[in-house]
Order: sequence, then C-alpha cells, then structure tokens
Amino acid sequence: MIALEQARAHLEQLGLAEAAAVLDGRLEAAARQELAYADFLADLLGAEAAARRERYLRTRTRLAHLPFRRTLEQFDFGFQPSVDERQVRELAALSFIGEAANVLLLGPPGVGKTHLAVGLALRAIEAGHGAYFVRAQDLLEDLRRAQAEYRLDRRLRVYLAPKVLLVDEFGVWPYDRQAATALFALVSARYERGSIILTSNKGFAEWGEVLGDTVIATAILDRLLHHSHVLNIRGDSYRLREKKRAGLFSSPPLQPERREGRDQMANANEGVGQF
Repeated sequence: MIALEQARAHLEQLGLAEAAAVLDGRLEAAARQELAYADFLADLLGAEAAARRERYLRTRTRLAHLPFRRTLEQFDFGFQPSVDERQVRELAALSFIGEAANVLLLGPPGVGKTHLAVGLALRAIEAGHGAYFVRAQDLLEDLRRAQAEYRLDRRLRVYLAPKVLLVDEFGVWPYDRQAATALFALVSARYERGSIILTSNKGFAEWGEVLGDTVIATAILDRLLHHSHVLNIRGDSYRLREKKRAGLFSSPPLQPERREGRDQMANANEGVGQF
C-alpha cells in the first residue's frame, strides 16, 4: 500500500492527475486480466492522454464562442437535398484550412447554414486548429469602433489569430462605409493566411447594397472568392419544419391570378442575385 501511495503521489507531482485518479481501478483490472507491465503502463497513460485531449477540446471549444455544439453528423441532409453531401464531406477533411481557402454558405434563414459552419469549426478544433465564432453585426461594430478610435490594427489581431474565423449572419443588417472599410481590412489581412467561414442570406450581387459601397464590396468579394468553396442552400426552414408537420404553420393558397403573377416574376428574375 505504501508503494501504491508513493506511485500516486509521483503521478500527481508530475501533473498526471487523471492517471493518479484511476490508478487503483487500472491496477485491479490489470491484475484480473494478468496484463504485462508494459500493457498496464500503456493503459494508465492512455487514460491520462484521453483526459488531456478532452480538456483541450473543451477549452478550445469554449474559447471559440460557438453558439451551440452541433456536428456535421447531426445535419439532416435528407431534409436539405440542395446541400451537396459529398462536398461537405470533402470540406470536413479540412484541406481548405491548409490552403487558407474560405467557405461561404448562402441561403435563406433556417436552412442550416450556421449548423454546417459550426460543424466545420468543431472538426477544425478536433484537428488542433484554433477557431473563433462572431456574428457579423458584432464583428462590424467592433471593427468600426476600433477604426474610429485609431486602434484597428491592434483589434484586428483578435480576428487574425484563429486559423478559422466563423462570421455568421452577414447581410441581416446594413452597414455603413466605415464598417465596410474595416471589414475590407480584415479580409485583406486574412487573405491567403487564414480561412473564413461565412454565412449569409444575401447573394453576392447584393453585397454592395449591404455594405453601402459597391467598390469595397467588389474588393472584399475578390479576396473571399479567390480561394473559396461556395454552398448555395435552397430549402425550407428547419425551425418551421415541426410546426408545419403539426399543421401549425402553412402558407395560404394563391389565387390563380396571383400564382400566375408570381410565376412571371420568378421567370423574370431567374438567374439574378448571384455571380
């Protein structure tokens, strides 16, 4: 027993807290299974390594400020057939991070853009890459304020540090020209240095209106799209799916003349909104 307590004390002094905590149980299991000394040692150190990895992932996930924890495996590809599952699986291999390429997820609200973005960020964290989540409105306001206070360069370091920067809900609110120039500074600084995962409900042709400056919008898109993967999601909202199934939400039927007018507008606008 004295030797056991000494072994536990040494493990704790070496910072192997998990190994010290499970020492008794692993010794008993080793005795029952008649494990060799090397096998017992590998088992004990494996428990420590697993605990450290779990702490690492938990800490990195917390520092990423993700709004929720949803994996790519939890995404319902059957509900959103417009999503190319093969493309998502290829992105999950994370080669885009090594290439400093961007991932742009476009589509109406509720179709799973943020879920896919968070799932990719979790994969990045599991692979040892730093990730950081920020809503576009908060990001632009932070950068605009920093620019006005002549500390933009210092503030940009926060958003340049992670290997993957996740910008969510771009285009929900309009931005002024000062915010647009600050965003251009960030995109330019990350260009070919780090990946941006961006979700937006706006087509690229609308970015000039969102940013209040077509020239700046074009310059931003030029850098974002140079090395990029674009997923254009078309489908129903996940949030309304259960309500529709329960009959609590439905669209009123169109009158014949209204339906005809809508079809004419759809035909007229076909192909407009993205380039």
